[in-house]
Amino acid sequence: MGSSACKVGLLPEPSSKTGHFSFMKSVMSYNKNKDFDEDLKSPIQGFVSDGSRIRQANKAETKFRTKFDPRVTARYDIKALIGRGSFSHVVRVEHRHTRQPFAIKLLEVKGHEGRESCRAELQVLRRVRHANIIRLAEVFETSHRVYLVLELATGGELLERVVARGSFTETDATRALIMVSSGLRYIHTLGIIHRDLKPENLLYYHPGQDSRLIITDFGLDSGCRNGRDWALRTLCGTPEYLAPEMVGGRPYGSAVDMWALGVISYILLSGSMPFDQRSRPRLFKAILWGSYSFHGEPWSSVSNQAKDFIERLLSLNPEQRMTAEQALKHPWLVTKAAGSSKRNLHRPISQNLRQRASRFSTRSSSSSGSAQGSRLQQNKSVLKVESPLTRFKVPTL
Repeated sequence: MGSSACKVGLLPEPSSKTGHFSFMKSVMSYNKNKDFDEDLKSPIQGFVSDGSRIRQANKAETKFRTKFDPRVTARYDIKALIGRGSFSHVVRVEHRHTRQPFAIKLLEVKGHEGRESCRAELQVLRRVRHANIIRLAEVFETSHRVYLVLELATGGELLERVVARGSFTETDATRALIMVSSGLRYIHTLGIIHRDLKPENLLYYHPGQDSRLIITDFGLDSGCRNGRDWALRTLCGTPEYLAPEMVGGRPYGSAVDMWALGVISYILLSGSMPFDQRSRPRLFKAILWGSYSFHGEPWSSVSNQAKDFIERLLSLNPEQRMTAEQALKHPWLVTKAAGSSKRNLHRPISQNLRQRASRFSTRSSSSSGSAQGSRLQQNKSVLKVESPLTRFKVPTL
């Protein structure tokens, strides 16, 4: 699906004081046993490219009633509710003329949190145009609501593929990592830091094995001044993926995304987390000291090039960590693991990962929101802390 023909721009609120919210439509929540579109090759799996997931309703169908701006309904047919949260709803729509499917993310911006989250996401989405980054088609705005028209991704999360697949090789891992690294190189060139990179924020465009992978959920993004890293200090993101400089309260830049890529690489090859301590203090201590290992299965079957790739990303010193450009030039990615064993690395998935996949499959509306604001407020696995962390002894680099 190409959205390049759709002009990305801000559509101002109508000057008329009456009628611009007169349209109200009941939208049926998506039923995963039903395919809304016979022309699609496979049923929608419940994902949109901003990372939202379908809420599992108690009943087969539930109604969602809201007022849509007539500018939206003039261009799009509203089809189904596919995500909801404290600050937003996500609905599946079709363009009235092209019949292309899209996702519209309705962001409520009455409160400060909602407005800040919306502003952060818009700042990124308006600037980017890359195959491995979520695509924004257009924007509608009113005084208290923003409508983001986004491409629809139906292939599911990277994490779910890792858990569900019956086979997995180093070559499979390199395919995914090349796409993620390419997206990171692009946003880092623009001075954008994601800060919450994880498998749950990586979506496949379609269910096929040749699907492109899309980086989503830029609500925690920070833009760097003059395209260069600068001293960010706010702790935010998901604990297991936090870089040591973030945990230690030091200034950080785009290298934090590369650390997260190292964690993702470790997961893809082993099915387990490199830093998997249940206690938050122990987890942060392990991150600060880089306490992970390549012992046990399946690491004896993993190539040295793959291990070197991970080690260069999980460097405690951000100055020595590979950049996205350097990662794409690493021999392991360049050769697509040509020198590695073709042995199936699919091993018993760690309990931590299974719990994560299960939690994201069944989480209720209180933690399944499409708005990044709702995730920050209600999902305990995500942090946004303005005050300094409890200080740990930080190793000398």
